[in-house]
Amino acid sequence: MTLAEQLNAAQQRLAAQGDATASPRLEADLLMCQALGVPRSHLFAYPEQMLDQAELKRFGALLERRLQGEPMAYLAGVRSFWSLELEVNPEVLIPRPETELLVEWGLELLAGSARAADLGTGSGAIALALASERPGADIHATDCSAGALETARRNASALGLDKVQFHQGSWTTPLQGSFELLVSNPPYVAADDPHLQQGDCRFEPRAALSPGADALVAYRDIISEAPAVLQPAGWLLFEHGHEQGSAVRELLHGAGFEKVSTRPDLAGLERISGGRWRS
Repeated sequence: MTLAEQLNAAQQRLAAQGDATASPRLEADLLMCQALGVPRSHLFAYPEQMLDQAELKRFGALLERRLQGEPMAYLAGVRSFWSLELEVNPEVLIPRPETELLVEWGLELLAGSARAADLGTGSGAIALALASERPGADIHATDCSAGALETARRNASALGLDKVQFHQGSWTTPLQGSFELLVSNPPYVAADDPHLQQGDCRFEPRAALSPGADALVAYRDIISEAPAVLQPAGWLLFEHGHEQGSAVRELLHGAGFEKVSTRPDLAGLERISGGRWRS
C-alpha cells in the first residue's frame, strides 16, 4: 500500500471511533509524520511513497495506541500552549487552553523585573509562557515530580528560556526569598470523580489531576504557605474547577487576602481566582 492508501485506511479506522476522534484525517497525518519523522507537507508531496517494514511497524503501533484512546499530544510528543511548542509525555499533564487565562492575568501583574513562581509546573507551560513575555523577570517553578521537572527543563532549553529556575519540592517549600506573584494550576479533581476515567485523564499522571478525596487540599496548603514567600501586596492566582470558585475565594478571604476575585473562561464558567496579600 502507498502512503496515501495507508493514510486513507487509518482515517477510516479512526473515524469509526466516533466522537473519540474529532479529526480523523488530521490525526492519521500526524501519526504518519511521527512514524516517518517528516513534516506534514511530505505527505502531500509524496502520496505514492511505499513504506518499508520498519515504517509500517512504527505507524501501526502509533495508530493502535490512538485507537485505544491515548492522547494525540503524548503520541506526537508535543502540545502548543500560548505561543510555545512544548514537549509533553506521561510524566506531565497536557496543557489546556483555559490555563492560558492564568497566564494572561499573571502577565497583567508581572512587571518586567519582578519575581514570580509557578507552583506545580508540570511541563513548565505557565512558567515558560510568563518568561517568554517578560524576559527581564525572575521566574521560578516547583514540582514534586523529578520526571516532570526533567521535561520542563528540556522545554526551557529548547525554547531558549534557560533563565527559568526549576526546584524540586512541594509547592513553596524549595523557594527562597520573596515573590511578587505566585501562580498555580494544582490538582483539583476529587478521587471519586468519574472524569478521571474518561478521555485524556485516563493516561495523565493521577497525582497531577487529583489530590485525593479532598479536592481542595492543594489550595489550602498553598494558601497557608504563600504569605511566607509573598511580598506585601503580592498576588496569588489559581486555576480551579468550574464549580470551585466560591470555595477558593472563601479560602483566600479567610487567610487575609484582599481584592479577591474570579475570572471566567470563554464558556462563562468560573476558572481562575486570585487575591492580593495584604500590604
